[in-house]
Amino acid sequence: MTTIAPYRSPASAGRDGFGHALRAEWTKFRTVRGWVIGALVAVLATAGLGILASSGGQSSCQGVGTAGQQGSGSCQQGISFTLGPNGEPVSDSFYFVGQPFTGDGSITARVSSLTGHVSSRDVPVSSDGSGTVPGVEEWAKAGLIIKENLTQGSAYAAIMVAGGHGVRMQWNYTGDTAGMTGTVGPANPRWLRLTRSGDVITGYDSADGARWSRVGSVTLSGLSSTVRVGPFAASPDSRHTGEGFGGGTSSGGGPTWDTAVFDHLAVADGWTAGPWTGHYVGFPEIAGVVGYHQTGGTSPTFTLTGEGDIAPIPAGHGGQADPAVTVSDYLVGTFAGLIAIVVVAALFVTAEYRRGLIRLTLAATPSRGRVLAAKSVVVAAVGFVAGLLGAGVAVLAGEAITRARGYYAFPVSGMAEARVIVGTGILTAMFAVLALAIGTIVRRSAATIAVAVVVIVLPYFLSVFAAVPLAAGDWLLRILPAAGFALQQPYPAYGQVSMFYAPFSGYFPLSPLAGLGVLAAWTAAALALAAYLLRRRDA
Repeated sequence: MTTIAPYRSPASAGRDGFGHALRAEWTKFRTVRGWVIGALVAVLATAGLGILASSGGQSSCQGVGTAGQQGSGSCQQGISFTLGPNGEPVSDSFYFVGQPFTGDGSITARVSSLTGHVSSRDVPVSSDGSGTVPGVEEWAKAGLIIKENLTQGSAYAAIMVAGGHGVRMQWNYTGDTAGMTGTVGPANPRWLRLTRSGDVITGYDSADGARWSRVGSVTLSGLSSTVRVGPFAASPDSRHTGEGFGGGTSSGGGPTWDTAVFDHLAVADGWTAGPWTGHYVGFPEIAGVVGYHQTGGTSPTFTLTGEGDIAPIPAGHGGQADPAVTVSDYLVGTFAGLIAIVVVAALFVTAEYRRGLIRLTLAATPSRGRVLAAKSVVVAAVGFVAGLLGAGVAVLAGEAITRARGYYAFPVSGMAEARVIVGTGILTAMFAVLALAIGTIVRRSAATIAVAVVVIVLPYFLSVFAAVPLAAGDWLLRILPAAGFALQQPYPAYGQVSMFYAPFSGYFPLSPLAGLGVLAAWTAAALALAAYLLRRRDA
């Protein structure tokens, strides 16, 4: 008797099975004209609203910032910001008492007092300082600085005491690290020291001048042999933000100034002191109060009064860069594009339930999980391409239009720009999959679209347009899928600059990776529930 072995295909059933399901779902998608048109609408909405925002423009460059003599940005109309060593807009305005030093060495001083004045909300500040009230702005600073030269935007490293943040070491405008905590006063002085060894600058602090702690060490590549060294004082404008009932904000502020007392000023380790001279770097708003005086003989005391700031200028509304057009402005159409993609993704599954076609789909591919996976891949791919194209066109065309119209485009690195564009593609892809999962769970088109819009788009809309209280908007963007919009944050938030970092300025409460994690968790949970219900329920 001859035994006939059953036929077994040499191909991998699992792999071919999913490939077949994927091809079937893709064919289904591209042959339904309405779904394809919906994807194109998503691209056009994202790009079109972004281009419209750039065409309107917020303000001409005139009066946007203070131009530096070196390293300043360019703009077709008016004046631009001073740019730092890495190309970012910066504030570089302070009072400085110093002298040139060549080669390696160190400088030490004790800060025994830091007082100041801040602007009153009711009285304008005049050039002699009237209109201010006693108080120290939280980022008023006084300390020691090593600076390439006195040109605004040049490289530097500094060790300082800050009004509300203790000892800090800061460098090249964006770098910041903390030292000793506490406020400064006659009973609680702070000793500060900066040392130079080649391009390496190291900062130290001490409570008594005997026991020193290292605060930080930085490398200023290409630092000139001869640099300017000495004590300085600066105090940035005060900024306060108010919130209206139910949302919306208003901001204000004004110039401030601080006065610091330095003693035990000494140089060593290769430097020899000559006469100290005072300079104001930049252009003071309160010219009548800045300056210094020196008392004592062989061990003099220096009292410096300064205003201004040495810090990055953050993008967004409510700060110095308020009139500038940002990448976030170009992406304002994202919510409209997402609504279109959500509708397409929802209909991609609910239309089959409505017409009874889901039975045919599941008959052709009995593995229901495989069907859901194939549909997810299709809508994710469509969403990614739509988001990528929409954001890419919005940003690149928006920048070109902004500059052509003579408006100031806030600088952004190519890497950050690419991250935001790709991030928008990822965001759109994941929201499409989430909408598909909701559709599989709910099965009804109108209900799916309503739930998806409420969960995905509405929190973003309410937060970005300040339609809810700020705390509520912050909460919505932390725990709901809308946390994924953090992928669209193009600029860093600087802790050493007092500004209102809010969603309507392009700043989100979570980091891009954390926001992506929240969105991914929601999407995975929804897909898992959808897969479970798809297996358990009748088609």
